[in-house]
Amino acid sequence: MLNENIKNLRKLRHLSQVELAGQLHVSKQCVSNWENDNILPSVEMLVKIAKFFGVSTDVLLGLEGRNIVCVDGLTAEQTEHIKLLVEDLRAAQK
Repeated sequence: MLNENIKNLRKLRHLSQVELAGQLHVSKQCVSNWENDNILPSVEMLVKIAKFFGVSTDVLLGLEGRNIVCVDGLTAEQTEHIKLLVEDLRAAQK
């Protein structure tokens, strides 16, 4: 999803891979590898890409609009029970 989001945002700005690479101070090959899902950008570069396009890192990663359950403070066993419950609920919807 990250690769598609980078590619789509680049195209929306009517930028070539070479132009985006120049803006981010990386090689064209780097941009190509991100878009082809060959490599992932570093965390620092992910932030830089998000800032360049004016979006959040959540948008780049495809996490925006997703429901997230916080399991902080729960044991590994409790967290696993919640995962199983979610899987059961998804299966019941089919």
